[in-house]
Amino acid sequence: MSPTSPPSSAELPIGSTPQVGDRSSVMVVPGGPVVGSVRPPGSKSLTNRALICAAFAEGASRLTGALVSEDTEVMIDSLAKIGVRIQTENAGRTLIVEGVGSSAASEQTGDSPHEMFIANSGTTVRFLTAALSAFGGRYRLSGVPRMHERPIGDLVEAIAPVMSGTIAAVSGGGCPPVEIESAGWTGEPMSVAGSVSSQYLSGLMMAAPISGKTVEIKIVGELVSIPYVRMTSELMRAFGGVTDWNLETTQSIRTGGRYVGTDYAIEPDASAASYFWAAAAITGGRIGVEGLSEDALQGDVGFVRVLEKMGSRLHLQADRIEVEANELRGVDVDMGEISDTVQTLSVVALFADSPTRVRGVAHNRFKETDRIGNLAIELRKLGARIDEHDDGLTIHPLTTGDLERLSESTDPIVFETYHDHRMAMSFALLGLRLPGIFVADPACTGKTYPEFWADLERLIDRPHHWFSQETNE
Repeated sequence: MSPTSPPSSAELPIGSTPQVGDRSSVMVVPGGPVVGSVRPPGSKSLTNRALICAAFAEGASRLTGALVSEDTEVMIDSLAKIGVRIQTENAGRTLIVEGVGSSAASEQTGDSPHEMFIANSGTTVRFLTAALSAFGGRYRLSGVPRMHERPIGDLVEAIAPVMSGTIAAVSGGGCPPVEIESAGWTGEPMSVAGSVSSQYLSGLMMAAPISGKTVEIKIVGELVSIPYVRMTSELMRAFGGVTDWNLETTQSIRTGGRYVGTDYAIEPDASAASYFWAAAAITGGRIGVEGLSEDALQGDVGFVRVLEKMGSRLHLQADRIEVEANELRGVDVDMGEISDTVQTLSVVALFADSPTRVRGVAHNRFKETDRIGNLAIELRKLGARIDEHDDGLTIHPLTTGDLERLSESTDPIVFETYHDHRMAMSFALLGLRLPGIFVADPACTGKTYPEFWADLERLIDRPHHWFSQETNE
């Protein structure tokens, strides 16, 4: 592996990532404590939920602070195919959405289904599967090969008994592509498994107003990532949807109403914020994230409380959360409600004074990659002991000897990212402390955070080094 001479990300247009040869990688340059402020882009979870509600609303909606990324672009492209008009302002961060209304507006001519390419966006395929089955029409949702390995069978099985028509996940194991031929929902009660992804339940909740029915949804088994369901409920209400639920006392939700166009401000992405809070914790720094508070809709703001439990100091304001480093200690924590931050915490745990046990995230194996098994494989490249469990992992911190060896080594360590944006952003944190850390396929952060490398570079005030792998054919 040899250095090349591409410009640093600071010299590139915002949102771009250098691509060098057939395979690129980036090395974040170590330095001292990181101190500063950052405002991440809009929440992917909120942007795609707001797009669903706005698309099937009566009238126009204005969404501000929207995320511009692959996941939101495939949602916008798919909605355009059913006649939803979306205009962009402010470089795509403001969206004006002309809704098409509820299922009564569903019209389709011809024998061919609407073909929708959803890349590897879990929110898009799950939310659209539910929404389009309620709206009515013929559709085929497909994506990249990894998407065709991600289960969606539980959602399809929940919809099929209450839909007039047919729906199927046609890959082995109940995975996409998803084929839909629907005349809408019947309004009968439905049941959905809660243990694989809360997005199944969120998709069904948001689809009920589109169907024109009030629907009771029963949850079978344990529900993971409950904060995301609360987020869905609050966002639906902002657009006129109605939800009635209390998961502390019942395992069902009643949802209905009708969406009406509205103005909606999208919060910065709390999952993305976790990387910057973690950067403070592992470098002895102090970093504030603007635009978020503990009252945010996104449950991932709870990540800062885990850092506090590990020893970091928190400074909370109405529109800012700041993390100040302190000596890190290991913790035993259930991260089922903030599972998108497991990779971030695992990197922090390497620099603690005792092991960290992460529990409650068995469903992480079914994300963009196996975020338990593959995470363990990569972190072991440092020489760290990582114990893999069915529901999570135990991260044993790097020893003093490990840190000395890694600091003195001239051999690069290449971290594979498995086309998973959260792998890439988490491994970037290692480069803040250790030399020779190369993150492969850095462009994969474009899935949810195209500006990540540029934002990180501005925060640490030093350029990254970009590399290409030379190959002989």
